[in-house]
Amino acid sequence: MEIKPGLSALITGGASGIVSLPDLVIWIIVQLAKLAGNTVVATCGGGAKAKLLKELGVDRVIDYHSEDVKTVLREEFPKGIDIIYESVGGDMLNLCLNALAVHGRLIVIGMISQYQGEKGWTPSKYPGLLEKLLAKSQTVSGFFLVQYGHLWQEHLDGLFNLYSTGKLKVAVDPKKFIGLHSAADAVEYLHSNDRISLGCCLRGPKLPSSSGSIVNQHMSNDLTDYILAGSN
Repeated sequence: MEIKPGLSALITGGASGIVSLPDLVIWIIVQLAKLAGNTVVATCGGGAKAKLLKELGVDRVIDYHSEDVKTVLREEFPKGIDIIYESVGGDMLNLCLNALAVHGRLIVIGMISQYQGEKGWTPSKYPGLLEKLLAKSQTVSGFFLVQYGHLWQEHLDGLFNLYSTGKLKVAVDPKKFIGLHSAADAVEYLHSNDRISLGCCLRGPKLPSSSGSIVNQHMSNDLTDYILAGSN
């Protein structure tokens, strides 16, 4: 996704609990958008998460526990949002489609609200979608990380450089889970609204580095701290 200075960018689900490695980008994108010189808006649920996003430099944090997202966008951004990075799906995606500016771009990277229903993933219908896009010359695109694997190392190096120079902040939830038998609880915690930061820590014996849900390992005596991936 190309980000130019001077645009408005909305990131939905900021600081929320999404557990796959590709969704780490949600938490990081608010910072990248800000570094690119954009006015950044992010949604979250809860005061602690709102505080974290403000510390990351988000210009307008919308806490959907205390504010109506639709009302805030309509009143404070009457011309619409230029770029929307959407990961929630369902009603939030429909709201974002209506809040998109003329020539706006909406990137769909997930739909967490539709993953955990009683019958599993449930697709949603968006009547009038094509008409909305045509009326304002808008673009909607999907982004699935596995189809961009050839770019992974290049951009991972870029993110590490930003982190090492202090331009990119990361955080790990202070709550720890001891032993591999706690892995299921740790994953459930990542999905919950209780978690604030990027991931949580599982302590246990050293495992092969190929495990897909592990983004960092830190040796501590005979134990290894595994940082389980979650998003923003």
